[in-house]
Amino acid sequence: MTTPDVTVVVAVYNTMPYLTECLNSLAGQSIGLDRLQVVAVNDGSTDGSGPELDRFAAEYPGTFTVLHQANSGGPAAPSNRALDVATGRYVYFIGSDDHLGEEALERMVACADEHGSDVVVGKMVGTNGRYVHQKLYAESNPDVSLYESALPYTLANTKLFRRDLVEKHKLRFPEDMPVGSDQPFTIEACVRARKISVLADYTYYYAVKRGDASNITYRADHLARLRCVTKIMEHTAGLIEPGPKRDAVFKRHFEWELSKLLQKDFASLDPDTKRQVCEGIAPLLDAYYTDALRDGTGVTRRVRFGLALRGAVDELSAALTEEAEHGAPPFLLEDGRAFATYPGFRDSETGLPDHWYEVLGEGVAGRLARHTELESAEWEQEGTKLSLSLVLRLGVIGDTSSAVVALARGAMPKSADKPGARRLPDKAQPQGVAGEFDRQAAEDGTRSRLTARIPIDPVNAKRGVRVYVDVAGSVYEIPVRTDGLPMPLARRWGGPVPHRVAANVNPKGRLVITTAPLWETKTGVFRRLRHMLSRLKRKVTR
Repeated sequence: MTTPDVTVVVAVYNTMPYLTECLNSLAGQSIGLDRLQVVAVNDGSTDGSGPELDRFAAEYPGTFTVLHQANSGGPAAPSNRALDVATGRYVYFIGSDDHLGEEALERMVACADEHGSDVVVGKMVGTNGRYVHQKLYAESNPDVSLYESALPYTLANTKLFRRDLVEKHKLRFPEDMPVGSDQPFTIEACVRARKISVLADYTYYYAVKRGDASNITYRADHLARLRCVTKIMEHTAGLIEPGPKRDAVFKRHFEWELSKLLQKDFASLDPDTKRQVCEGIAPLLDAYYTDALRDGTGVTRRVRFGLALRGAVDELSAALTEEAEHGAPPFLLEDGRAFATYPGFRDSETGLPDHWYEVLGEGVAGRLARHTELESAEWEQEGTKLSLSLVLRLGVIGDTSSAVVALARGAMPKSADKPGARRLPDKAQPQGVAGEFDRQAAEDGTRSRLTARIPIDPVNAKRGVRVYVDVAGSVYEIPVRTDGLPMPLARRWGGPVPHRVAANVNPKGRLVITTAPLWETKTGVFRRLRHMLSRLKRKVTR
């Protein structure tokens, strides 16, 4: 019998009706049935998956091999059993609820043969709301590094592996891990691979989130996930020496697996489970959370890790609950630095140093925007001079001397729409700042109140009202939202040429000040006539 080019391993447990589409996508691969081996292991299914596998084995007897076994509790054991009977030059793993693009296997095998790749990663997309990290698939690359790419964020085993590599290093899936058992296999294969290739020119893999969200990843509890990520990190630490390379891989586990254990659902766990989660995370922080990883982590995650490290369960629960209900806490601005004032900040009993709470290079535009509120707006007129008087609450406390308000021409960039604000480019400063400003702590001490008196110039212009504040050396521009607050009525004012001023709300809910002359000056009329004559002449000469 001819050796197949690729063996596809399918671990199956109760995935009907998705299983049928998965198997059809394999039978219809452009690589051809003679170059393909499919080994499907039924792990004690009770929903008809077993008979469906047998149907395909009967229809494609030279390609599909089906094995049946009692339920093992996870995909590791059936995957290992399939590897034991695999004969292809390459081996590929697919979830039994997912499916492949028609040319997937042919393209990946060709890539591996052309470049001598030990691992080939084909572009994967999510369906039915399944999240799939996309950064790795920005472009095809025949030789990527595990340590200098987004590969650590794509550690599922849904890849093409050279089977000689798998057998040489006796790579198998740990059967005591109900979730994440593919990561030790994938990480070790990538560490030992001579070359890893990425193909982004075609949709190779469609990852499906089942309608009932019953994929095993979505069903595991906190302690099960903690045990599994601990095994993953311990296994990885045995493969990669301490240093930047290990940090590059572990960055993913701190940002994803461990961070997800400390989200808002943590607060609803029973006290004993909370304690166990913190006690389980603490040794991983001690062993692998280097200063570089710590300082490169956003302040929200960093504080949660710090509180878990200290076993400050009550403060951690309070931080999660308060943020879920009221948003992130205000920033304390002090000596050019900024600190997020989460529970436990400068608490002697918690004993967590200030740098765990410090904003270190990250953008905080969204948090500043959410906490910037307009309390009042009105006109103030003295003779022919007009000012806009504003009272705002800001999401900062401490040294707020940098906070100002200005009327800015031009729209905010679209990139600022989602966060509601933006960080100005380095060394950029707000333009057109004029007026009087008074900055005081709000009555409750949790935020600051900024009172601004902005002169209105008699010009023909539409300008947005923006707050500017320096946070840890970065200047942020925050459009002022009205949030339904009544605006002052339009007003006429001015000297020889009277003007009209209006406070309007644009479609994005932001305050805009429009000024315009009530009638045109002679100069303005002549300018408009010259423009009209110029347009008429162009039409005549055509």
